[in-house]
Amino acid sequence: MAGRNHLYIPGPTNVPNEILNAMHVNMEDHRSPVFPKLLTPLLQDLKKIFKTETGQAFIFPATGTAGWEVALTNTLNPGDKVLIYRFGQFSHLWAEMAKRLGFDVEIHQEVWGKGIPLDRMEARLKEDTNHEIKAVLATHNETATGVTSDIGGVRKALNAANHPALLFVDGVSSIASLDFRMDEWGVDGAISGSQKGFMMPAGGAFLAFSQKALAAVETSTYPRCFLDLKDQMNTNKDGYTPYTPALPILYGLRKALDLLQEEGLENVYARHHRLAEGVRKAVAAWGLTTCAQPGFASDTVTAIIVPADKDARDVISTAFSRYDISLGAGLSELAGKAFRIGHVGDMNDVSMLGAIAGVEMAMLDNGFDFKPGVGVAAAIEYYRSTAN
Repeated sequence: MAGRNHLYIPGPTNVPNEILNAMHVNMEDHRSPVFPKLLTPLLQDLKKIFKTETGQAFIFPATGTAGWEVALTNTLNPGDKVLIYRFGQFSHLWAEMAKRLGFDVEIHQEVWGKGIPLDRMEARLKEDTNHEIKAVLATHNETATGVTSDIGGVRKALNAANHPALLFVDGVSSIASLDFRMDEWGVDGAISGSQKGFMMPAGGAFLAFSQKALAAVETSTYPRCFLDLKDQMNTNKDGYTPYTPALPILYGLRKALDLLQEEGLENVYARHHRLAEGVRKAVAAWGLTTCAQPGFASDTVTAIIVPADKDARDVISTAFSRYDISLGAGLSELAGKAFRIGHVGDMNDVSMLGAIAGVEMAMLDNGFDFKPGVGVAAAIEYYRSTAN
């Protein structure tokens, strides 16, 4: 088929040519005296994306999943209790990882379509008078359901309960796309990955830890090796890494950070919100609903519920085979019930109109009942009326 596959999944996302070109580099000596000129500014500029002045940033040649493990195994001890609210596939997977690693995981099941219930979390933390809960695991943006939780509200709940638990945040599909304020929200461990808002290929885990979390590293007895923060700290201070780094990831990150800072983070957040609103206008015009309930809608991914007599997998298959666009599948409890449109990373108005048009054609091919063009028209009117 002529043209290219159009990627409208919530990650990996489209990689700008500038980043692809920056990653096309010869290998070099990562122990040379000039290597710190690459790594040290990267670690400093990452802090700007996390919005932390007091925390410390880290780069692992890994994924966001590894970042979850870094946070848990570097700051906690075997058998420690952690609290997590499960409201989608990725909060589920983080909880399952914690169980497999031997932690005492307290899971609260929530409706898939809502986020962290702040009132109930605060009440639970107040009940924990002996402070058995050592960490709260908060999924900022649940990619499976298109739901964003209020992390500032989580911090308020911890403070209201006067609870000392560490606050770890999965920001894989939010950081560098959605408003994130590590210092202001009192986040102790922020976890992200290269393949979403950073607009890069997968393979980089980007993290930041507060001084409180770094102090906990000194008392953690959990066995670790490749994912050990101490090894990173010991070598990063001189501008080096404890093992061979993924050089293309580092050079791609340099360009990605430059692009994000050039656009300005507040503009990045506003662009993602605007693109997401256009998609939501189209969904309403189709007569469909999103998985996210009011107040929880994500600006990086929209999960769209199909009618009971339809199978979302047919829409995804048709979109790919006939129109060469990739959509996100419904995961776990949403399998066959929903498909997802990613609007994260290197996207603009025309990008999203292409996604909406392709989805319309795939749905019409599968017998959905709406007038051709209604979703595209709704998005066009919104984008035109809000264009700068």
